[in-house]
Formats: sequence, structure tokens, C-alpha cells
Amino acid sequence: MKGKGITAVRNTLSRRRLLRGLLAAPVPLLLAACGGQAAPAVSATATSVPTTPASSPTTAPAAPTAAAATATTAPATATTAPPTATSASPTAATTPGPEGTRPTAAPPTATTPAKPSAAPPAAAAPTTPAAGAPAAGQVLAPTPACSDGDEVTPAQTEGPYYTRNTPERASLLEPGMGGTKLVITGRVLSTRCQPVGRALLDFWQADEKGQYDNRGYKLRGHQFADAQGGYRLETIVPAIYPGRTRHIHVKVQAPNRPVLTTQLYFPNEPGNARDGIFNQALVMAVRDVAGGKAASFDFVVDLG
Repeated sequence: MKGKGITAVRNTLSRRRLLRGLLAAPVPLLLAACGGQAAPAVSATATSVPTTPASSPTTAPAAPTAAAATATTAPATATTAPPTATSASPTAATTPGPEGTRPTAAPPTATTPAKPSAAPPAAAAPTTPAAGAPAAGQVLAPTPACSDGDEVTPAQTEGPYYTRNTPERASLLEPGMGGTKLVITGRVLSTRCQPVGRALLDFWQADEKGQYDNRGYKLRGHQFADAQGGYRLETIVPAIYPGRTRHIHVKVQAPNRPVLTTQLYFPNEPGNARDGIFNQALVMAVRDVAGGKAASFDFVVDLG
């Protein structure tokens, strides 16, 4: 009887200890006990949790600390990326860098806008003179006034009023002569546009009334060109001869060469279109000057 009492007391104490242990155990352990699951695994976990209360909180923040470090590092990368993203956006579309190196690879690409600076050297090309162009400050030789040097001045008829052995003179003007004064200048050139010095020029024409002097030498005369082939004749503007347009006769002869017989014409004359002998290639350049008119014409002769 006494032994049974002691056993009952022990059982009661065991139950109380078990009850206190169950009340102290976590909810998962109670659920496992009610469900008939193995208690040792749960108890091991339960014991590990209370026995390491200090290490668990310090270990858990370690992950946030690493994440925080990553988070703090990421903004630095993000803050670096905007300038490179804005500057490297054109090149990123054509030559994307390897993954993870875009922020650092972008700046070199952004610092290569050297194409605009390459344009100025190309613009400097016009400063180089072309081949054969004169150097700066170089004085060029005057171009000969032979615009059609490969063609000889056209020959024309002598007409019925030519007189030989005219006086040598450069002015056909005489006292009391009427009409508008005319000064003709020009040169005698070869087919290579070279001056023909000492060329003979023999002129004759009608007077201010359209008449020729067939007994004397009025408005007749010859001269010789200078060493540069130049000549100068003072005369008057001839009146219109019946049946013809306004014109002046001339013979031109290079030394020891055949004679070229031709005529000179005036521009804008109404009779030019009706004249059967008129040739546009023989029209002088005429302009008004003080005291009269000035004309110019270059003769081209064949030197053989």
C-alpha cells in the first residue's frame, strides 16, 4: 500500500513535469505530439532555438547587411550610369558592350565625337592651289587679244576704187574735212596669235558724202605696224555708198607674204542685213568717245 502511494506520487510529479514541459514547448511541438509525430526531431529544433537566442539575431541581420552593401553599391553604379547613359546612348544602339561593363565601357565611346573635328582639315583643301595655278602675288602675262587665232581674217573684194602708191600716214584727216572723227586701233597677228611687226596696212574709204576721191589721195593712206603688230588710224566715219552698207577698205600684208584684201564694217547698221558682201566676222567694236568714236579690230594673217 505504501509502495503504491509512492508510485502514484511519482506519476503525479512526472505528469506535472510533462505538463510544464508541454506548456513551455512551442506550438509546433504540441501539434506534433498530438499528431503522433516523432518528438525527438522537434525537440532538437526546439532546444536549438532557445539555446542560440543571441547568435540567431546577429546572423540574420548579416544577410540584410550584405544586401544593404549591395544596395548602397548599386546606387553608386546607378549614379555613374546616367551620365554614361546619356552620352553613350547613340553608341549603345550600335555597339553594345559586354554585360556588366556597360557603365565603364560607355565613357570611352562617349569621348570619341572626333568626326566634327575631322571636317576642318577637309575644308582646308581649297587653300592648296591647283596644278598650274599662279602663286599668290604672281603677276600673269597679258593674254593676247587673239580670240580666234586659228582662223585668218576673211578676205573680201577690192572694189573699183583702189589707188596704188598712197602716201604713208597714220592720219587721214585734212583741214576742213567734215564728218565724225573716228580712231581705229588694233594689231596684226599670226594664226598663233603672235604679233606681226612691220606689217603693211593700206586704207581707203568714202567721205562724209559717200564719195571716193579717184583723182587724189583724200581719205587714202598706208602705214606700218610697230614691232608689236600695233596700228592706229585717224579718219572719219564714212557715209553710206549707194548700194552698200557703211564700210572701210583695207589691205594687210606681212613682210614678204601675200596681201590680204578685206573690208571693215560698223555694228548695228540697217544696211548690214541687205549688203551681199557684209560679213559679221569683220565688224569692228565701236564706242562713243569725246570728240567722236573709237573702234578696234585685230587682223590675223597666215605666215605660212
